[in-house]
Amino acid sequence: MSEPFFTETQRDALQEISNLAMGMAATGLSELLDAFIELSVPRVRSVAIGEAAQALREMTGLDGAVTAVRPSFRSGIKGAALVLCRSDEIADLAVLARGPGGESPHETMSEIELVFDIANVVAGACVSSILDQLGATPVFSPPGLIGGGMSLDEVFRPDALTWDMALLIEVNFSLEDQNFRVHLVMLMAQESIRIVRDALDTLLGET
Repeated sequence: MSEPFFTETQRDALQEISNLAMGMAATGLSELLDAFIELSVPRVRSVAIGEAAQALREMTGLDGAVTAVRPSFRSGIKGAALVLCRSDEIADLAVLARGPGGESPHETMSEIELVFDIANVVAGACVSSILDQLGATPVFSPPGLIGGGMSLDEVFRPDALTWDMALLIEVNFSLEDQNFRVHLVMLMAQESIRIVRDALDTLLGET
């Protein structure tokens, strides 16, 4: 059983913070892809790293090959972020981004470059907004590709990750007449969990 890193009240507050952040990310994706974005309500769950793959499967049904990108950032809250997309959806998304006849500015963009752009938009908006509301300011570095066509178990290998906890923030970005989902996962060191809990309690005390 997962350790209850957050109380139900703290988790609800974190979900509301995430909801605001995802709205900003949806706006950025709409501008990037020149498409209308429908945004679902984010779901938040915290688990130990060793349970992250199975937990994400249960939350999303995401059980095929994924492409994983790691946007890097530094902050007073120590952690990392992962952006996951279904590998078999990226080619269709690239066609959409290029537009009919390839007249879009993205016409020469590779599929991996597009994934990097999506990861920058999602992580930039979400991580910045979430941490800002928690009293921290991230400094970003260029993202790195973890891999394509990977299983979730390969992405979340406990022996390859230095973080104790996975904060799963799942949201569906639906493009009009298209199927595409992107998932944001925030990883945190154990000492950062206490910082986040304290920040949430401060926020809750101000409302």
